[in-house]
Amino acid sequence: MTGRTAGVTIGQAAAFAGVTIKTVRHYHRLGLLAEPGRDTSGYRRYGSDDLLRLVQVRALADAGVQLADIGVLLDADAERFAAALTDVEQRLTERIEELTTRRDTLHRLADDRALLPDRACAVLDRMRELGFSRDYVAGQREALVLFRALVPEGFESFVAQLEHRLDDPEFVDLTQRSWDALHWDPDDPRVEELASALADNLLAHRELLAAPPGFRSRPDTATRYGLVNSHGQDQWPTSARLTALVEAKLRAAGIPVPHQ
Repeated sequence: MTGRTAGVTIGQAAAFAGVTIKTVRHYHRLGLLAEPGRDTSGYRRYGSDDLLRLVQVRALADAGVQLADIGVLLDADAERFAAALTDVEQRLTERIEELTTRRDTLHRLADDRALLPDRACAVLDRMRELGFSRDYVAGQREALVLFRALVPEGFESFVAQLEHRLDDPEFVDLTQRSWDALHWDPDDPRVEELASALADNLLAHRELLAAPPGFRSRPDTATRYGLVNSHGQDQWPTSARLTALVEAKLRAAGIPVPHQ
């Protein structure tokens, strides 16, 4: 009450309860903690009842109870209090499960499986087994992620094409040579020779070059295709030229490759 001298200041009360002065005042504004009376000097003094209430509010808030529910909870009888705690426990359990799922997802990111299905991951494993470099496989992983996001309707058929082509020793050899060619000068005559060999190999299985149903009718087909096909080429000018040469040869053979 007004004029009492017993008790502690708001700063001391906050320190004893393990909160900040700002938090105590926030509890006052929400009606969770009554404002105590002032002493003869005009300072509010917090007695033992005030501190008990403050500690209870802080404990419930730390346990995950919404501030809007704490007042009702503290004023409830024993049965309602127990039921409310059970509800809080359930919500915390669900939150823990959600956080655990997020953590597991982060762990899977390093193993490809958070962004790619098992079939695509198996293709990447096959590339490693065939001796492709770690950097090459990492680039293919990124391309697969982009393809799945930008052309979802064609992803399964694209993975199937990769599975088939990785069983072709000539394709594997040409692909590995293409990776080595990244260090060549873009005007190196071997680039055009390699492009011809790659195009011939691809054309030997024209059925694998079919576009996904409905893909070519998209108004942004060229943009989607370009984003996937040109990924990583900024740092490898020879790769850009090799890709352009292969695409030109495929178009000349009647394959409708989108213009980037």
